[in-house]
Amino acid sequence: MLDATLIERALERTGKSKGGLAVAMGVRAGAVSEILSGIRLIKASEIDAIVEYLELNLIPIMGRVGAGASIEPEYEQVPPEGLGEVELPFPIWEETIAFEVSGDSMLPKYENGDVIVVYREQRHPLSSFYGEEAAVRLKSGERYLKTIERGSSTGVVNLKSFNAKPINGVKLEWIGEIALTLPRGQIARLRGKASKSRKTAKGGRNTEK
Repeated sequence: MLDATLIERALERTGKSKGGLAVAMGVRAGAVSEILSGIRLIKASEIDAIVEYLELNLIPIMGRVGAGASIEPEYEQVPPEGLGEVELPFPIWEETIAFEVSGDSMLPKYENGDVIVVYREQRHPLSSFYGEEAAVRLKSGERYLKTIERGSSTGVVNLKSFNAKPINGVKLEWIGEIALTLPRGQIARLRGKASKSRKTAKGGRNTEK
């Protein structure tokens, strides 16, 4: 939900100004302060401008998650800023991050190159995830995309795949609840559209000079 708290956090995160946001929205300078203080409501016609200016539809891909492949973060060649970003056609929750699927053990539901958007922090107890697919990190550090099944003792789980042998008797350090799945074909289209939009905007700016 787009609200004053989300806007305020986005201004701080991006380092952008209330004045710049007002210009992007096409409103007087004081309107943004009124929104943040609860005096003024956000108009439906202003949502797209707010989302674009504050980059609320950009989500970072922070690494890969194994669907057959074993992803060991200490050996993973990923820059600190991640593998790039995916620009979505709608605002996304700021408490989410994304991972690229690596491997084919979860076919046909998840393909190599798909992206899953997960909650950054684990929000529910382990037992609530039994029988559910999720991104997981083992106590030993590896990351996987698997179905979580109850193990033989408390705190121990079995990780099931659609097309590979299970990983039995492991302990989890973190569970990333899946909020959204983006097929790799859709990601390519979104990136193509975003690139085209940036080129159009750049061309427009050059024309005005």
